[in-house]
Parts: sequence; structure tokens; C-alpha cells
Amino acid sequence: MLPQWLRKLALYGLCVLIAAGVVYVLAKVVALLAPVVLAVAAALLLAALFEPLVEWLHARGTPRWLAALLAVIGGIAVVAGAFVLVGVAAANEFDSLVERAAGGIDEIRDWLVDGPLGLDEEQLSAAVDEAVGRLQQAGSLAGAATVLEVLGSALLALVLLFFLLKDGPAGWRWSLGAYSDANRERADRAGRAGWKTLTGYVRGIVVIAAIDATGIGVALALIGVPLAVPLALLTFFACFVPILGATLAGAVCVLVALAANGPGDALLVLAAVLLVQQAEGNLLEPLIMGRALRLHPAVVLLAVAAGTLVAGVSGALLATPLVAVGYRMVLVAREPAVSLDKPARRSSRA
Repeated sequence: MLPQWLRKLALYGLCVLIAAGVVYVLAKVVALLAPVVLAVAAALLLAALFEPLVEWLHARGTPRWLAALLAVIGGIAVVAGAFVLVGVAAANEFDSLVERAAGGIDEIRDWLVDGPLGLDEEQLSAAVDEAVGRLQQAGSLAGAATVLEVLGSALLALVLLFFLLKDGPAGWRWSLGAYSDANRERADRAGRAGWKTLTGYVRGIVVIAAIDATGIGVALALIGVPLAVPLALLTFFACFVPILGATLAGAVCVLVALAANGPGDALLVLAAVLLVQQAEGNLLEPLIMGRALRLHPAVVLLAVAAGTLVAGVSGALLATPLVAVGYRMVLVAREPAVSLDKPARRSSRA
């Protein structure tokens, strides 16, 4: 007869193994359905962003379907216009940037060979050529395999976004019908809390990203770094990856300044990036995101790291809102019900 402590340990171990198996199977299913999952996630995030515009138009007499259509078309126009402006700016400065970057790379190569490191020139050239060849091979294989998936996911996300904005409240009331009378009110409160957290996160991260991109873009323009507008746009999108995104975007800005203008301007860009990021981390995030997330920075960092390992860049983008929404919904669901017989209120979800 096994002792009681050993039986408990075996039972706990079995539960852990079962839970790990369930998580593994779910991860495999999500990986197989990755384009669909990403489309749904993107539609939800954009719906949280555009919901106030749809509600504003609907309150002023615009049919909900037309308000949703205008929001989707407006979003597409804004993004397309931004990329057109970036493309024009990049085309105007591309030749001079390539010329200066080539000179900067030659200076770095000379320093690695003739400087204190004393690297062998032939070995350095071979290593650089091998790295470039592998990147080109990986890029061609990945690009050929994923272009159609990306286009299909984007189209699916736009269609889902339209229906979420158009039929979101009705769809939420319909989904509440699947719960029993005893659990309907609790599910409604949990869903509302999760949606509120998601909308707060999306709007807050957009504001923070816009401020970061503006600050760094102005600094790059004042210093005289080429492609200031494209780098500012890169900073804007990178800010949607908490903690890691802004760091990587800042590193790219510094490298471009180093290759194009030399070490002096690169140090100035580094100082500007650090100043903006310190203002973001110590002032903007606690002020704007604190109430929405209610997560410790260590939890956010672990979530981003885990999301990156599971699903790459997409996982890093979705990890923080997923953890924040899930955490808030669990907290609200554990609260006692206000009234078991109280009907579900009209939802404002999109």
C-alpha cells in the first residue's frame, strides 16, 4: 500500500500531465489554424479601436451597417495613405541612404580588421556573405509560402471587423443565450469587463505609440537622419509589442544613423531614443495603461516572451492583451452575482 503523501503526489502529477497535454493539443490546433486565429484577433483589436466611431455615427442617425462600413473603409484609407507617404519618402532618399550606408559599412569593416579586434578580412567577408545568403534563402522560401496566407488573413480580418462592428451587440446578446439563468449575469459581467480591458489596452497603446513615434521622428529629423518618417512609422508599429518592440525599433534607428551619418549622430539618436523611452515607461504607461492592464511589468515581460516562443511576432503582439483580458474576466467571474434572475443588459460591445 502506497503512503498517502505519495498517492497525492501521483495524483497531482497526473493532473499536471493532463493539463500539459490539453495545452499541447490546443497549441497544435491553434498552430494549424494560425491564419484564422490571427484574423480573428486582428478583427477584435480593430473593433475595440473603431467601436467609438461606429457608436458616434449610429447615435447621429447613421444606420449601423453604414457606420461599420465607413469605419472599415476609413481605417484602410488611413493605413494605405501612411504607407504611400512612407514609400514616397523612402524612394526620394533611398539612393543617398544606400550610398552613405555602404560607406558606413566599409568603415565598420575596416575598424574590425585594422582595429583592436584584428579580425581576418577573408574570414569576415566569408561570414558576411554566408549570413546574407541564408537570409535571402529564408526570405524567399518564407515569402513564397506566406504571401497568400497573409492576404487571405487580411481579407478575413476585414470581413470579420465589419460584422463585429455591425452586429456586435446583437451577437453578444445571442451568445449569452447559451448560458443558464444562474450563470448568464456572471458571464455578461465577465465579458463586459474583458471587452473594457481590451478597448482600454488598444486605445492606450495607440496613444503611446503615436507619442513615441512623433518624439523619435522629430528627433531624427532635427539630427538629420535620413528616412525619418519611415523610421517613425516603424517605431509606431513596434510599440504594439510591449517592452521588446520599442527597444528593437530604437536599435534600428541608431543603426541607420550610424550607417548614414556616423557615430556622432548615432549617439545623439541613442540619447533621444532613451529619453523618449524613459518618458514612456515612467510617465505614459502608468498614466495611460495602468488602469486598463492592471498587470505587473514582470507578468507582461513573461507573457511577451512566452508568446514569442509559441507564435513568433504574432504571439508577442497578442500575448499581453490576451493575458490582461483573461485575468480581468476571471476576477470578475469570481465575484458573486448581483442577481440570478436579472436579465442581461444591452451590451455595448462591437
